Amino acid sequence: MDANTLINEFELPFQLYDVLDTEQLCEHDRFSEHSRQTFDATIETAKKIATDLFLPHNATADKDEPKFDGQNVSMIEEVKVAFDAFRNSGFIAGRYSFEDGGMQLPETVMTALSGYFMAANPATTAYPFLTSAAINVLIHFASDEIKQAFVPRMLTGEFTGTMALTEPHAGSSLADIKTTAIPHEDGTYRIRGSKIYISGGDHELSGNIVHLVLAKVPGGPAGVKGISLFAVPKYRLDANGEVAERNDVHLAGLIHKLGYRGTTSTALSFGDANDCVGYLIGEEHFGLRYMFKMMNEARIAVGFGAAMIGYRGYQYSLAYAKDRLQGRVAPNLKPEDPAAAIIEHGDVKRMLLAQKAYSEGGISLCLYGSNLIDRINTCGDETQKQELSELLDLLTPVLKAWPSEYGPKANDLGIQVLGGAGYTREYQAEQFWRDNRLNPIHEGTNGIQALDLTFRKLWQQQGLGLKVLQQEITRDLTAISTPQTAKLAKKLKVYIEQLQPLLQHVGQTLTTPQVTTLTANAQALMNVFATIIISWIWIRQASKAEQLLAFTEDSDKQNFYHGKIQSAKYFIDWELPLIQRDIGLLTNNNSVCSDMQPQWF
Repeated sequence: MDANTLINEFELPFQLYDVLDTEQLCEHDRFSEHSRQTFDATIETAKKIATDLFLPHNATADKDEPKFDGQNVSMIEEVKVAFDAFRNSGFIAGRYSFEDGGMQLPETVMTALSGYFMAANPATTAYPFLTSAAINVLIHFASDEIKQAFVPRMLTGEFTGTMALTEPHAGSSLADIKTTAIPHEDGTYRIRGSKIYISGGDHELSGNIVHLVLAKVPGGPAGVKGISLFAVPKYRLDANGEVAERNDVHLAGLIHKLGYRGTTSTALSFGDANDCVGYLIGEEHFGLRYMFKMMNEARIAVGFGAAMIGYRGYQYSLAYAKDRLQGRVAPNLKPEDPAAAIIEHGDVKRMLLAQKAYSEGGISLCLYGSNLIDRINTCGDETQKQELSELLDLLTPVLKAWPSEYGPKANDLGIQVLGGAGYTREYQAEQFWRDNRLNPIHEGTNGIQALDLTFRKLWQQQGLGLKVLQQEITRDLTAISTPQTAKLAKKLKVYIEQLQPLLQHVGQTLTTPQVTTLTANAQALMNVFATIIISWIWIRQASKAEQLLAFTEDSDKQNFYHGKIQSAKYFIDWELPLIQRDIGLLTNNNSVCSDMQPQWF
């Protein structure tokens, strides 16, 4: 069994160049110094580092997780070696401009290469990825002084970054945070409060850690409108910008997680001695706006990570199913007939096909979302740019929630394919599921994503995002010229035709007393909307695969394309019809869940 297969050799080229035509981005000024060759070379470097340095200690870091002795955090040395290789490669700065010391790579390419790291070792990968996300906020919203102090060394990985949002009592309800920021006479602030579940909140991998902390300045508006954002370093900088004395931010303890164990999850205490220096990012009371301005990229990253962990589990169980001999397949059922590989059994095929459909569907969806970012950034027409931005905003809840819902389901099926072996720690199938189970929870739970879609994203800007989505889908379905995919498109159109009246009904319900049913039924709407989108994403893949199939004599590529077509058939025939239940529940304003009373549980 080849347990080290991270990504099929044809997958990323197919997604990048056949489905998305990423090479076309090189025609724009921002990416004119790049070519397919530079994209491929960068991705190949990522593959090598991920395979050689991230993959080998994935299981080790899970078993021997970080430890805190009351003073310092320690972890296995392989994490530091891998982190240093990542930072030395320049990948932390990959998406940023040449002027900033970056590679100025398209978001689509950065997402694709990140797939190798997420498949190899999501826990160690979290440290540079969190840093890149923090850089994104600072570059867009911090003052020049703050940027000069922190960003250059974060881009090189000398400093790392975190996002400190959650508090013990508040959870996802950020309006209820209690961390305060008191203005100081020198223009800085004194931060006081506690944060919990802060990934990468303390470690010894870098010379400093820059926390992006949400806090309230006294006298500000109530709720989320009174939240400000601060850069709070673990170590202060002296007049020359060098690391100096310890800031008043301390690790209260490590949190022990179900999965993702190699990433420190921390409880942080700010200002125990009333001397925690924080630097205001942007203006007071706009902190949540700054954080959520960057959430499109962060939520795509979560969804893509979930898809990749699901994909790794799929590859792992696929290799096992090819090697594991058990039982016999008709007509060779005699005791003296040789045992068959379990991949020959119908139910194992079903489970592998579902994993493939879930994980590769999620990969393609998130790469489409990343490509939208590139299309927005290279668009010279302001009207079209606004339209694409609204489309990305509409799809963001789906980009985060669908892969993180179905990635763990793929991993669950991966365990089942291994049978009893899958339920043991001697095999990694169970770790993949444990690692992936975080993704439906963080960066806004999937329930919150469903509410965001139902009550906000579908309707903002008079439904402009939905109109653009309909144009994109119609364009793709109209362009289909291959017979197998045309049949799938015809099946999808039946559900697309039901979507418009359903959304009209939901929109009308928002203004009636029955709106309370939607708070409980939002997940049903997410199921309908996301499943239609993933069906479209699979048709995009199948259409291209069916076209390419006619032009290759390479048997391996032929098998790859056949697999794409068959997976699209599976999703359209097996998964898409399941939304009929949800369409009925929404159309009838089903109130079973909303009518349930707390005392009845």
